[in-house]
Amino acid sequence: MENPILIIGGKGKTGSRVADRLRARGQKIHFASRSTGFDWTDRSTWAAALDGVSAAYITYYPDLAVKTAPDDVEAFAKLAVSLGVKRLVLLSGRGEPAAQESEKRLIASGADWTIVRASWFNQNFDEGQFQPMILEGEMALPVSHVREPFIDANDIADVVVAALTDPRHIGELYEVTGPQLLTFAETIAEISKASGRKVVFQTIPTEDFVKGLTAAKVPGDVAELLVELFTVVLDGRNEYLTDGIERALGRPPKDFADYARDAAARGAWK
Repeated sequence: MENPILIIGGKGKTGSRVADRLRARGQKIHFASRSTGFDWTDRSTWAAALDGVSAAYITYYPDLAVKTAPDDVEAFAKLAVSLGVKRLVLLSGRGEPAAQESEKRLIASGADWTIVRASWFNQNFDEGQFQPMILEGEMALPVSHVREPFIDANDIADVVVAALTDPRHIGELYEVTGPQLLTFAETIAEISKASGRKVVFQTIPTEDFVKGLTAAKVPGDVAELLVELFTVVLDGRNEYLTDGIERALGRPPKDFADYARDAAARGAWK
């Protein structure tokens, strides 16, 4: 594409990887984030982000699980289509009612859409909110036996890039998971094994989790989202595997143990 592709949240776990892959193809990139003047809470900032772009990768801050997401996604998609930007790829969330409603609004907008529906990323453990806990030697969360098919952000980025650059993915919903179901305790065991660092997992009451977020000065909207994800979404509803990566890319997704070994080799938990 001669015109740039818009990436909303270009410094995020998936956005940065999508950008790297598109640049490697020689594709021009246009970023939209609060640092560039784009704000999901201020619709007057959206048109400037869409000016002159050929397609857009949509990630919503802080997450599509929040109640404002469907209306915002609908309005953004309609604006994009009205400005001639029909190719839209949305990063959605598994098992999140507001996210699924956002998907419906995107589909109804008239866009040439692709949806990539994912949940917990492997990279939450080395690039996100879990890394400090691992470095301290203990991960304490309000979750116990529920298993999650953790997905690698690199796999998501590969699917997004394919969707942005290949018209065969138009109209496809790819629900993506890793190749196995793991509890949080099992992921920590894999990380301990790969890194040589002793890390333990502990299940704690939700009240203690909230107190910890407050003490860590986590922003209110992010803290509210995390509590909902752990106490509502992480209830077993996503405790199954899908073939989204295979359908989109023709290969299997990355295994968590391989991710842990690679991250440890990079010094992620030193």
